[in-house]
Amino acid sequence: MRFNRILLATTLVVVALVVQVSVLARLQLPGAVPDLVLLTVLGLALVYGHVGGALVGFGAGLLSDLAPPADHAAGRYALVLCVVGYLAGLAKPESGRLRSAVGPLAVVVGAAVGSTLLYAGVGALVGDTAARHVGLVGLLFTAVLYDLLLAPFTVPLIIALARRTENDPLGEGSHANTASDVSSGWVASGTGLSIGNQRGGLRAKAAKARVARAGRIKGVKRL
Repeated sequence: MRFNRILLATTLVVVALVVQVSVLARLQLPGAVPDLVLLTVLGLALVYGHVGGALVGFGAGLLSDLAPPADHAAGRYALVLCVVGYLAGLAKPESGRLRSAVGPLAVVVGAAVGSTLLYAGVGALVGDTAARHVGLVGLLFTAVLYDLLLAPFTVPLIIALARRTENDPLGEGSHANTASDVSSGWVASGTGLSIGNQRGGLRAKAAKARVARAGRIKGVKRL
């Protein structure tokens, strides 16, 4: 990943993690906790693609695993967000532009369900049965509900920031490509005009030389 991607992703993930741990986790909402880190990974994955999404997801998950008050094995959420970031990056539009909010919202729903199930599945493998006591159905419903309510206020902002720092012409409506094409066209046309003028000047000089030579020949014949 390039430096601007790393810097932006690190900043957004750290801010999201601080807000989630210090604010959202203290709201004592029933069921799941609104996952601002997950939404941050989704927004970046929709701009950076599957490889960037997987890397951002792994880093964000590892920070979440190490941030207090983490009560699970380190690497568990890193695995979950790495897989989610990779799959969300596959949903990046080829044109680089999102035509409607249906696609991102569908990605949010799928990520909320998938991350909850994958987290619970990995927990079951390592002997963590907390999801059974809380209720998996309730976790799924509340995770989808909270993330959908939070997504319109976070995902578009993250996508806009990522595109601006990325300076991606596809994400900004291909103005940069148009400008570069226009500028290159002006350069090419200017070069063509200058070459044309040079050719015209050479032709005029050659014509003058022929006229002068013909004049000299006629003068010699008259003599």
